[in-house]
Amino acid sequence: MNLDLLLVLLGFICVIVGVFGSFLPVLPGLSSCWVGLLLLYLTKAVENNYWILGITFVLMVTITILDYVIPSKGTKKFGGSSYGVWGTNIGLIVGILVPIPFGIIIGPFVGALVGELLYDSQNHKRALKAATGSVLGFLASSFVNFFFSVIYLGIFLTILWQNRQLIF
Repeated sequence: MNLDLLLVLLGFICVIVGVFGSFLPVLPGLSSCWVGLLLLYLTKAVENNYWILGITFVLMVTITILDYVIPSKGTKKFGGSSYGVWGTNIGLIVGILVPIPFGIIIGPFVGALVGELLYDSQNHKRALKAATGSVLGFLASSFVNFFFSVIYLGIFLTILWQNRQLIF
């Protein structure tokens, strides 16, 4: 019984870390949520449901791949280069670490803008447009990750609630 409680606790921590990781790139996102679900299913109290684990795994892999594609597509759609994509990622990390309001949004924008200006310092309008596309791509990707992380949290809590008498 103690092992089940430990697995539930570790699974819950993984899911919570995953929800925060859906918009904070220094933490694992949806993959952490999936590991939390897996840990819940590893308890003796919860009967294995390979459909839920399989579907959530496929969704996690697909969304993780899209997480890398969406920001770069946003940058490229708005005329950006790989410098803008790298600038977005670096700006995001700086925006998280530097205590400024809305750093998680301002950082990627400034990073993409600086990256694009390093790529082509003469075309400010293109750099601004690419930086906007990069931030829009990042926000779209973060929203999708957050949305599915909250769904995984809901699945975790529902399964936990349904099996509460066997676990606790």
